[in-house]
Amino acid sequence: MKALVVDDSRAMRMMLSNMLKELGFEVDQAQHGKEGVDYLTSHPDTRLALVDWNMPEMNGFEMVQAVRGNTELDNVRLMMVTTESEIARVEAALTAGANEYVMKPFTKDIIADKLRLLDISL
Repeated sequence: MKALVVDDSRAMRMMLSNMLKELGFEVDQAQHGKEGVDYLTSHPDTRLALVDWNMPEMNGFEMVQAVRGNTELDNVRLMMVTTESEIARVEAALTAGANEYVMKPFTKDIIADKLRLLDISL
């Protein structure tokens, strides 16, 4: 199953990608939300995107809104993975269409638990 990691931090992209690969995903990466939306649009078989909030060009919240505004991407599960911990941010992301929300720092077990909540089977 294909997944996309969207984060402006190369280190975070690598860490999340490695976790997802260990869980059985085929993983690609994007450096910001616009690149993430472009990727998802051109790779409709991608089922999951892990998205940071704070990024240049298009932040994660804007990416969630853009993905949810495109009915061709309805099958993509969106998980915010971010340092943003204010309840208002969590609520905004979920209301905009994020399926799950993970606050940094996290472990592979936390990511795996969230994937189970999303009912993503490999």
